Amino acid sequence: MATDFFERKMILVKESLRILAVIPARGGSKRIPRKNVRLMYGRPLILYSVENALSLRGEFEVDVAVSTDDEELSGIVSNYDVTVVDRSEELSRDAVTLDPVIYDAVLRMEEKTGKAYDIVVTMQATSPTLKSQTLKAALHYFEEGDFDTVISVVNRPHLSWKKEGDRIVKNYDRRLNSQELPANYLETGGFLIAGRSAVTRDSRIGDRVSVFETSSDEAVDIDTYEDWTLAESILGRKKILFLTVGKRKLGMGHIYRCLSLAYRLTGHDLFFAIDSESEMGIERIKDSFFPYGVFSNESEYEKLLSDFRPDIVVNDILDTEESLIRLERKYAGRIVNFEDNGRGAILADTVINALYESHPDRPGNVFEGSDYYFIRDEFLEEKPKEFSEQCRNIMIIFGGADPRDLTGRLFEICRVLHPKMPLCSFHIITGFGYVNQNGIGDLPDENIFVHHDVKRVSRYMREADLAVTSQGRTVYEFACMGVPAIVLAQHEREAEHVFAGIQNGFINLGLGANTDALTIIKTIMWLADTPNVRREMRSTELKHDFGKGQKRVIDLILEGETH
Repeated sequence: MATDFFERKMILVKESLRILAVIPARGGSKRIPRKNVRLMYGRPLILYSVENALSLRGEFEVDVAVSTDDEELSGIVSNYDVTVVDRSEELSRDAVTLDPVIYDAVLRMEEKTGKAYDIVVTMQATSPTLKSQTLKAALHYFEEGDFDTVISVVNRPHLSWKKEGDRIVKNYDRRLNSQELPANYLETGGFLIAGRSAVTRDSRIGDRVSVFETSSDEAVDIDTYEDWTLAESILGRKKILFLTVGKRKLGMGHIYRCLSLAYRLTGHDLFFAIDSESEMGIERIKDSFFPYGVFSNESEYEKLLSDFRPDIVVNDILDTEESLIRLERKYAGRIVNFEDNGRGAILADTVINALYESHPDRPGNVFEGSDYYFIRDEFLEEKPKEFSEQCRNIMIIFGGADPRDLTGRLFEICRVLHPKMPLCSFHIITGFGYVNQNGIGDLPDENIFVHHDVKRVSRYMREADLAVTSQGRTVYEFACMGVPAIVLAQHEREAEHVFAGIQNGFINLGLGANTDALTIIKTIMWLADTPNVRREMRSTELKHDFGKGQKRVIDLILEGETH
C-alpha cells in the first residue's frame, strides 16, 4: 500500500510540473554546412532531438519548441507535434550564445500557450546518439534532487597540461592511471535542465547545480566531420546475440567461430547465450570478457532474449528446430544460422553452411561452400612460408576437444615414425577442451613436442611441411597457410564436409575410427618422401581467397547482402 501511495504521489508531481523542451537550431553552420538538415544515418539530424523530446510525453507534461531562423528546418519539423519559434536575425548571429535564444523561446511559448513552465530543457540538435531513456532518467533525477540546473556530462579523466604565460605546466599533482584520476566532467550538449527561475537572458545556471553522467556513446556532439562519422557509426551499431555450444561431444569449433565473428564485429553490441551443459564453452567465453548469459531451459533463454532485445541472432549450434526460430523471431528482426540442416533452417533469414558444397535444390536463404568460410584473422595476417623439398616438421591437430582422442592415437604413431624419420620433428597441438592431456607429453629424444591450448596456432602451421588433422574447420586454415594435410574425420557428420578432398589439396583417409595405424603411417611417409605431390597439394590449397569469404559472412550477418 505504501508503494502504491508513493507511485500515485509521483504521478501527481509529474503532472503538476509543466516542462518546455527547447531545441535551438540555426540554418547556418561553418564547419559542416547545413548540418542540422543533412541526413544522419538516413534522417535529418534535427529529428533525433525532436523525437527524443516528444518521447517525454509518455511520462511528463511537455511542450516542444524548435527555435530556428531557417525555412527548411521549419518545414522538416512541421510534420511533428512541435511549435516553431521564428528566431530573429539579431539572435541568429554567430556571436550570440544560447542563453538569450532559450530565454526568447520560453517567453514566446509562455505567451502563446498561456502556461507558466516549471522546467526548461535545452536540447541541442547536434546530439543524435542521446537515448530517450537517458533523458527521462535525467528529468527524474532533476525532480527528485531539488536542483536548479542539471547538465549532461561525460566523465573523461585524463592527465592534462595548460599554458601559463610562456610555460607549459601540469594540471595534476601526481601521475596516476586513468581509473584512479578524479572525475573530469565535460558537457555533452545533450541536455541542460533548468528550473524556470534559473532561465534568464544571461544564464540558465542556478545556484544548486548537478551533473547527469552519460555514456561516451551518447556524448557525441556534432561539431566536425569526425564527429559526424562517429555518430553514424554508433547509430549503425547492431545488437547481436550469439547462441552457441561448446562441449566435449560437439567440440569447441562453434565457440571459436562465434568468438572470431565477435572480434570482427567490434563496434557492435554483442552478447553470448550458452546452455548450462556447455561447461568448456562457458569457460572459454568467460576468458574472452564478452558479456554472456547461461540458460538451462527455453524460458531462461527467452529471458536472455527479452532482456537483451537483439537486432540479430546468430545461431551456431548445428541443427535447429522450428520452435527455436519462432521464439527468437519474437525479439529479433534478423536470424542467421551456421551449419544448420535442421527443420528451423527454412525459417531463418540466412543459413551459412560453409562446410558443405552447394546443391542445385538448396533453398534461397542457404549459402554453402568454401566461399562462405569465415577464417580467423590470424590466418590472413600470417603468410605461408616457402615450400620445403625436405619434410622436417609435421604438425598434428584435432580441434579444441578431440572427442575421439585421435591425438592419442597419433602420439603413438609419431613414436613409431621417429626411427623411420629421425630428422623430422612432430608438433602435437591440443585444444582447450582436450581431456587426455596427462596421457601425452614431450619426448625430446624422439623429436615429439606437445603444445597445449596455444594462443596463435597459425604460427605453428606456418612452420609445418605436412599435417594430420580432422575434417572440420581446421582444414580451411591449413589451406590458407598452404600446408599439405592428411585428414581423419572425427564422426559421420564431419565426414560429410567435402572440402577436405584431393580437389582442394588434401589426402582424406575417411573416419579416423575406421583407419588403421599402418595406413596412416604409410601415408605420412609417402607424402614426406614425395615433394612433388606435396607441392601440388599446396598449390591447389593456395588458390582459395578466404579473405573474401570473411567479408561475405559479415555482410550476410549484418545486411543479408554479399558482394
